[in-house]
Amino acid sequence: MKKYLIIIFCLCIADLHAQNKSGLKRIVVSPNGRYLQHTDGTPFFWLGDTAWELFHRLDLKEINTYLDNRKEKGFNVIQAVVLAENDGLRTPDRYGEVPLIDLDPTRPNEKYFHLIDTVIRLAASKGLYVGLLPTWGDKVFPLWGVGPQVFDEENANTYGKWIGSRYKDEPNIIWILGGDRPAAQDSLDFRPVWRSMAKGILEGTDNKALISYHPSGGKLSSSQFLQEEDWLDVNMIQSGHGSGHDYPTWELIKRDWQLKPVKPTLDGEPNYEDHPVSPWPKWDPANGYYDDYDVRKQCYRSVFAGACGVTYGHHSIWQFYSQRTNKINHAKMYWTEALDRPGAFQVGYLKKLMESRPMLERIPDQSIVVSGQGKMGEFVTSFKDRSGSYIMIYVPTKKTISINTSSLHSRKIKFWWFNPKTGQASDYKKSRRKEIMIFTAPDFLENQDWVLVIDNDDYSYPIPE
Repeated sequence: MKKYLIIIFCLCIADLHAQNKSGLKRIVVSPNGRYLQHTDGTPFFWLGDTAWELFHRLDLKEINTYLDNRKEKGFNVIQAVVLAENDGLRTPDRYGEVPLIDLDPTRPNEKYFHLIDTVIRLAASKGLYVGLLPTWGDKVFPLWGVGPQVFDEENANTYGKWIGSRYKDEPNIIWILGGDRPAAQDSLDFRPVWRSMAKGILEGTDNKALISYHPSGGKLSSSQFLQEEDWLDVNMIQSGHGSGHDYPTWELIKRDWQLKPVKPTLDGEPNYEDHPVSPWPKWDPANGYYDDYDVRKQCYRSVFAGACGVTYGHHSIWQFYSQRTNKINHAKMYWTEALDRPGAFQVGYLKKLMESRPMLERIPDQSIVVSGQGKMGEFVTSFKDRSGSYIMIYVPTKKTISINTSSLHSRKIKFWWFNPKTGQASDYKKSRRKEIMIFTAPDFLENQDWVLVIDNDDYSYPIPE
């Protein structure tokens, strides 16, 4: 009992400390409906990390270590689940607490939620947003997983209202429903339950909630079932881990981009670094594991296709595999070893690159690449900005490409190459602009990708450092 009281005291102190440091502004959809921004109008590029089991499997000291690491790398959204996937209703957290009393969503356990309160405010003090999943999908839609299914329309609304009210004054919450589930499948339709939970959250937060939905993997997007739902602010896809290398995430983003009403979209779970390359549900590692190059290709091509950001994931970190837990699907290392894997650094370089230019008027345009676009692993993606000030082209392999520069409307251009693997940029070169120009990616190592940036010479944009 004494040890437990000491833990609670430490949590309270950390909670108060975190509250005093938060100065974050809420995230909202940009005026054109395509991207995200802070309430003061400054752009927000979503760079997420899948930390699904964060509240369930780590203590506060470990959580602080994890958050510090992610902040240093440039992450700004931590995706974590309240009612966790891995028997999260019956297996206690690190302090011996389960989230619900008698598995009843209308009877949340206050002691369990105090840790979550503390972590949300601690994250805010570090400049981090929390992509908060009120529940994993198996508690609503039991297609697989241990569940148990505990939600119906009535208690989903009650729970949504309760949890929304609890966190309505926390500016760093982004709400994510779904939890690796389609909203409907065949004759089963659980949209009424999710709709009821969303309405509860909106009521509890005084309509200040930004809400997305995390679907299951493959070709699914939240838009396929929920595009017309007025509570859904941001579409999310999960290109996932089960379809092999170079699943065309850019096509999924393009499909969402073309829908009405217009909503931002992003890949909320591309292939995890160090995850087996194998179809679900076997996850056989015989074909190897996804590496940082795989991660970069999917992240860049989804963003350059028009996404408002992207989420990175590591196979050991989402589950927080450690000496205390059984590994899931052939995890290669403990989560503490996985914190500094190459892909985790490299997605931060993507964020810096995107933030170096105006982001809110980006227009994906694959016609920019006149020749050399390629398919699958070689597929090149490109976008321009509405004002004609720059173009970016992601080139996943060394090749020669022909580029239409007519959107730049200038006599001269500056162009330079950005290395997604190292975050380094070449010196820029100036040239007289021709409508069609030919560029060849620099020589380098195998599995080397590049970004070609072409700036209108009338603008003085910096090269990211």
